[in-house]
Amino acid sequence: MSDNYAIPERRDRINRTVFHGSVAGILIFLILTMTFTEEAGAFFDAGLAWVNDTFGWYYMLAAVVYLVFVIVIGCSRVGRIRLGPDHSRPEFSLVSWASMLFAAGIGIDLLFFCVAEPLSHYLTPPDLAPESAAAMRAAVPQTFLHWGLTGWGMYVLMGMALAYFSYRHRLPLAIRSALFPLLGKRIHGPIGNAVDITAVISTVFGIATSLGIGVMQLNYGLTFMFGVPESLSTQVVLIVLVVILATISVVTGVEKGIRRLSEFNMGLAALLLLFVLFQGDTLHLLDALVLNAGDYLSGFPGKSFDTYAFAGPDAQQWKGWWTIFFWGWWIAWTPFVGLFLARISRGRTIREFVIGALLIPLGFMMAWMSIFGNSSIEMVANQGLVELGQEALNSPQTTIYTFLEQYPYIGVTASVVTLLGVVFFVTSADSGALVLANFTSILSDVNHDAPIRLRIFWSVAIGLVTVALLMAGGLSALQSAVVITAVPFSLVIFAIMAGMARALKLESTKADARQYVSGAAPGGDWRERLDRALDTSNRAGAAATIEHAIRPALRQFAEELESRGQSATVTEEAIDGEPLPSLTLQVGFDDAASFVYQIHAQRLRTPSFLPVDDDYYVRLDVYLSEGGADKDLNGYTRGQVIGDVLAEYERHLHFLSLAGKSGNVQAMPGSVGEPPAEIAPT
Repeated sequence: MSDNYAIPERRDRINRTVFHGSVAGILIFLILTMTFTEEAGAFFDAGLAWVNDTFGWYYMLAAVVYLVFVIVIGCSRVGRIRLGPDHSRPEFSLVSWASMLFAAGIGIDLLFFCVAEPLSHYLTPPDLAPESAAAMRAAVPQTFLHWGLTGWGMYVLMGMALAYFSYRHRLPLAIRSALFPLLGKRIHGPIGNAVDITAVISTVFGIATSLGIGVMQLNYGLTFMFGVPESLSTQVVLIVLVVILATISVVTGVEKGIRRLSEFNMGLAALLLLFVLFQGDTLHLLDALVLNAGDYLSGFPGKSFDTYAFAGPDAQQWKGWWTIFFWGWWIAWTPFVGLFLARISRGRTIREFVIGALLIPLGFMMAWMSIFGNSSIEMVANQGLVELGQEALNSPQTTIYTFLEQYPYIGVTASVVTLLGVVFFVTSADSGALVLANFTSILSDVNHDAPIRLRIFWSVAIGLVTVALLMAGGLSALQSAVVITAVPFSLVIFAIMAGMARALKLESTKADARQYVSGAAPGGDWRERLDRALDTSNRAGAAATIEHAIRPALRQFAEELESRGQSATVTEEAIDGEPLPSLTLQVGFDDAASFVYQIHAQRLRTPSFLPVDDDYYVRLDVYLSEGGADKDLNGYTRGQVIGDVLAEYERHLHFLSLAGKSGNVQAMPGSVGEPPAEIAPT
């Protein structure tokens, strides 16, 4: 038995295989696209048509399966599991979390499509008479379908998997980690590298599509306000400027740059939404919002499976340019948004994460699309603004400015839209660069972000890919590229579902095992237990408990296990900012999860309701592999500590027995040695 071991120094570094493989694929694309511009545009158009004809049914079915999976997981008993150790708590407030959810997940695309898409569905519906009353009623619910639950279900699935495996089981914050239950340690080999390279390339194209759409909108906004010409050269200059701003933001990290920009933009967007609501026919718009929401929810199952199999070729083409494009776009964005959601959702329960990430963006999206969409349809259908309808079909980036011209204060509202576009553009680019940097790094701690130089590199790379796609044909090339690149990654998502299901089944087995053996209550007289409950030990008292009870108890237990042929170690580690060392007993098993029993000292403020003189006291908290066990060992004797360790060990053995009966004893990594950083003095 070894009592101590040296902890090797770990540093954040580039994952060279994933980084160089991803960069090679992107460089090949850039060279071919910029050299053979016309041929690239034709290739993208042909590729979109082929994917629509061959995989259209698959995209429709896959999108539904992803959503059903996350809803079932969120509503099941495993929904109470935290995305992190059991003792973890959310890092961000609900308002900040919701703002970052929305800014990263949708962003500038709302400005581009909020007028153009409902009008397009009204003027050229796939299976209704154009400009009819039925088309008017169906236009906004159809828009909801493309922006609602289905797409966010993909984001939630990826974010849930990444947060669970990284923050709860200490695996790298990468796509490969979600495949651990299927592949085991092979995720660190060629298969894992291939999965991450696919994710990086898919993410780059997804973000570039969004930024390409955004820069077209921003270019027209500057044309509308200042007469800046609409051209590729202007768009390239704008991309360079936004990449610089995004680089500055991403260097500051999530807590400062991205968080503050997201909160600012959400507030500004809400003000613009209220302006349009109260400047228009307010009561009619509210009636329409309720009707649109009801039509969307009641017709959701049918629309989700509608492949237009018996419609004509025009309807099939419409499906490719709208629904299939959106599903491919959402899939391509899942690595990016999923990792970002994981990054900002540590400590939330799976149920809280699923409900929040599905419904919070859905509510705002419905209000935004319904109010803007119905107002614009009213202008075209009843006020004779034919120009707005033509722009929706031919130059969608211009529609929101033409729309706002019909209201007062156009100078102010146009400035707001342009500012929103810039900040949404920056938040998408900076969060995208942060995520790509994390994907291509090996981080010493999943709570860290990748080195700054790598974030800067990916910020520039996103800008270059966006320029290449704009050169290859603008909006049509953007749409085609994202649909094509999403096909292989959609298969990876199914593998992630299988891995998540297997891991959560194992987690349920562990929860069942904890009910098997009752906790060992401290022995002795009941008055001693009362003393222990009211005890607020100072550092000297806690140190004495460690020296005379905990340390010898753990060593004695480990020695007994060693004498019975088991591998057991007791280690100590000094934790920065904590008064006493952390002690860990670990018992290893072949091809099964290790048993971990850790004592971590914390200095906390003394509760005001206890009659003591000291301002602070020390707790000796117990942590298992899944997190805090909510017990304080202060005042325990050696025998009582051994009794508690034995009770937890019996639970673990029972867990392994249950897991073995189900044929699933694959060891999941634990959170050994992780200090409970989320628990602050109270």
